[in-house]
Amino acid sequence: MYWIRFHPQALFIQPMMTLSDHPITRRWPAKDPNVLQLYSYPTPNGVKVSIALEEMGLRYEAHRVSIRGEQHTPEFLSLNPNNKIPAIIDPNGPGGQLVTLWESGAILLYLADKTGTLIPADANGRAQTLQWLMFQMSGLGPMFGQYGYFKKFAGKEIDDPRPRQHFIDESRRLLAVLERQLDGQPFLVGEQYTIADIAVFPWLRAVRESYGAEEDFRMAEFEHTMVYLERCLQRPAVRIGITVPAPD
Repeated sequence: MYWIRFHPQALFIQPMMTLSDHPITRRWPAKDPNVLQLYSYPTPNGVKVSIALEEMGLRYEAHRVSIRGEQHTPEFLSLNPNNKIPAIIDPNGPGGQLVTLWESGAILLYLADKTGTLIPADANGRAQTLQWLMFQMSGLGPMFGQYGYFKKFAGKEIDDPRPRQHFIDESRRLLAVLERQLDGQPFLVGEQYTIADIAVFPWLRAVRESYGAEEDFRMAEFEHTMVYLERCLQRPAVRIGITVPAPD
């Protein structure tokens, strides 16, 4: 298969890139180059994609990229110049072309469109799903992550309590937004479980179980949200997806 690249001085016909051509395979070789390749680590952002792949029933191969340094290697940077997990390579993209993609929200949307699942078919339902997906990407994830930095990671060494309190207050505000949305409906976009839910609930799980935010956020006050979290965690595909790839 060939593709045409235009150049001011010449017209080049070059072989289309295949998975084996990609530099990342030098460090993480594919066992089955015909299936989707996931490069990830079981963080809240990382498990979004493995959960989605399990829910969609897509065949994939998971490669563990340790966030203790492997994300900065030249091989990983050849796939994601932003040096963040997760990232994917789909050898069977539109038109049979190889697709490389990073940013968890973009990957979720790509997979939903690829499979026609986990996103409503009607325009309004799709728009509502994207709205809540962006809510997580722009608000919930960054605020929870900054709280984690000041509570659990390097920021805990900072004596000034104001930064941590700022992220506690903003996180509680965002939890209140979720609480209102989940009052009277099982999922963020009503009755249908979507990629918006897959974006949101791993972060709820992380702040409760990994960051120890249950007391700081007074999470028990957000009853609908906590019931929602348990509802999502009981899904069989979720139970598998949160363990992929296996941690160090």
